[in-house]
Amino acid sequence: MKPQHPAPPVAPRHPHPTAIHGVTLSDDYAWLRDKGSPAVTAYLEAENAYTADAMSGTEQLQQDIYKEILSHIKEDDVSVPYRDGAWIYWSRTEKGLQYPRFCRRAVDSPAETENIILDINLLAAGKPFMSIGDSAVSPDGRLLAYTTDETGFRQYTLAIKNLETGQTLTDTAERVGSLAWAADSSTLFYTTEDEQTKRQDRAFRHILGDPITADVEIFHEADERFNLGIGRSSDRQFLFLEAGSHTTNEVWLLSTSTPTASFTRIAPRVDDEEYHVDHRDGFLYILTNNQAEQFRLMRAPTNTTGRDRWQEILSENPEAPLEDFDLFQNFLVTTYRERGLPVLRVFSFDPNGRLAGFSDIRFPDPAYSASGEINRDFNTTTYRYSYQSLVRPGSVYSYDVATSESTLLKQQEVPGGFDASNYDSARLWFSAHDGTQVPVSLVYRRDKVHLDGKSPIYVYGYGSYGYPLPLGFSTSRLALLDRGIVVAYAHIRGGGELGDPWHDAGKMMLKRNTFTDFIEAVEFLTREKYGDPTRVAIEGGSAGGLLMGAAVNIAAAQGKPSLFRVVLSHVPFVDVMNTMLDATLPLTVAEYEEWGNPNELAAFNYMLSYSPYDNLESLRNQPIPAMLVKTSLNDSQVMYWEPAKYVAKLRTIKSDATPLLLHINMDAGHGGASGRYDYLNEIAFDYAFLFRELGVEPAS
Repeated sequence: MKPQHPAPPVAPRHPHPTAIHGVTLSDDYAWLRDKGSPAVTAYLEAENAYTADAMSGTEQLQQDIYKEILSHIKEDDVSVPYRDGAWIYWSRTEKGLQYPRFCRRAVDSPAETENIILDINLLAAGKPFMSIGDSAVSPDGRLLAYTTDETGFRQYTLAIKNLETGQTLTDTAERVGSLAWAADSSTLFYTTEDEQTKRQDRAFRHILGDPITADVEIFHEADERFNLGIGRSSDRQFLFLEAGSHTTNEVWLLSTSTPTASFTRIAPRVDDEEYHVDHRDGFLYILTNNQAEQFRLMRAPTNTTGRDRWQEILSENPEAPLEDFDLFQNFLVTTYRERGLPVLRVFSFDPNGRLAGFSDIRFPDPAYSASGEINRDFNTTTYRYSYQSLVRPGSVYSYDVATSESTLLKQQEVPGGFDASNYDSARLWFSAHDGTQVPVSLVYRRDKVHLDGKSPIYVYGYGSYGYPLPLGFSTSRLALLDRGIVVAYAHIRGGGELGDPWHDAGKMMLKRNTFTDFIEAVEFLTREKYGDPTRVAIEGGSAGGLLMGAAVNIAAAQGKPSLFRVVLSHVPFVDVMNTMLDATLPLTVAEYEEWGNPNELAAFNYMLSYSPYDNLESLRNQPIPAMLVKTSLNDSQVMYWEPAKYVAKLRTIKSDATPLLLHINMDAGHGGASGRYDYLNEIAFDYAFLFRELGVEPAS
């Protein structure tokens, strides 16, 4: 006889109506917001117990997957050292330790010298969670300012360590975001968050040794759409204080040598316009979408910075968004995206500071990630960049600007018998229902997959905030590929692969494009025999969790309830209406620029049409995919109650026997476990669920 499993938890229903725009939203599970109450804690623990019971019998599989992933990780490893001032810095991981150690040595000391400046393992001792936020070494190299979060709620506490004595100073502050030192190494600037909304809204100047009560507030950002951040220019001559929303920003500057002076605004904020700034030889270099949807590069003297003084030095390329730039004394490196993939373009300067010729750093794989590495030497003649692909482990290169030659400094070592030649990747395009060409990236193992429509397929999606999906190498992904699973990444509208227009085509009143693109991506892949239409697994997290919920609902409403067989949904933003109607929650007001403001009727109606929590009725009397929904109790980005409410409500609609599981990490936040071994166990748990529901055989 099959073992009898307990029935799933049943959440009590307590009606909580919200009347708006002539509509009453009914939320029977609003009581789950009462974090820490005995009733809520008991319910969450019951869900965890139910999930543990439903996963019983997979313990050995989980352990095997964990060991398999771990076998491909070099546990004792050292990052590529880099120079910063008079010091060489690097990080080190050691077998058995959850966190890295950060180290340095003086430039003129022997190479084997190692001074540990911060050991995260010591900070984490006795704590279930530990994360470092921002960090900054003082210009004289004596002091390290850093912030820590011990719960996962992304609430950081400032600490300052004397690197000569090893002592931690009494200087501290709470709810700290960004950090930047002035040139005197005794003045530290920092930003702090609002206690309720967690918006970084205030900036302070701290003099070393002074009590926190003596810190001077230098700026308060009143507009709830904007967050503050502070940093230094690449040449360290200026501090930049930035207030930014999702679509607009404004920057002030201050010489690092005059920390008690006032910041000067570069240019006033203009709705839907962004500009990002660096400094070289008395000029600001400004990346902006001012009269350039795909961005262009401008230059202006530091003493007259208004928009009327900006001079174009790189014009807009409508076919290749200008995404970023790295500035040095003798050259400049830009990052473009050509057909959604990055190209690094290196420009030299002529004696007048104008750009004088360029060379491109291009890459061999059809789907990859490439970006600047840590480059702290402003006067260098080489440029460090990182490159990795779906089949090629991460590598760090040094590019000689004079010779245009790249030298490999380090490639990620992948033990456990990995052979890159066993795997293949591809970049595909399909036509969406409106004719838009949408890219999809694909990777699979050659000897396990024949692209005949018989292999299980896993499709990952996100499609929000203009964020392009990274196409890097993953040791954990090998566990999928080595079992003959085809892995695909859908670069749907709402992401940033094709610049701001791609983002704009999948947000606000066009958000449904994100969901239909994803559904059509899955249909394209199975139609073209890249995967078995009866064994499709999908995954997304945060805004990608919204994608999971909306895609399942919309596919069912379209008469395709069996399109997906398995859904992995991490920290999913599924309760769109209740969250976006609550301006007291973190992120809500700022998010109006991404999703819309539901206090406006047109936006309300549109958001209500796709909100997963509010459209679960489309699944009634329909087959529902096997679902594993995961969240964390201390998540500050998507509160734990969103997925908890979603699962509770779905249980009242679901009538088939496929599993619906909710797992709550009671000691973490938005990103899950902080320790590297703990995180691997979380992946092994997900994969065990995935393999069981897809009927995947063990790797041979």
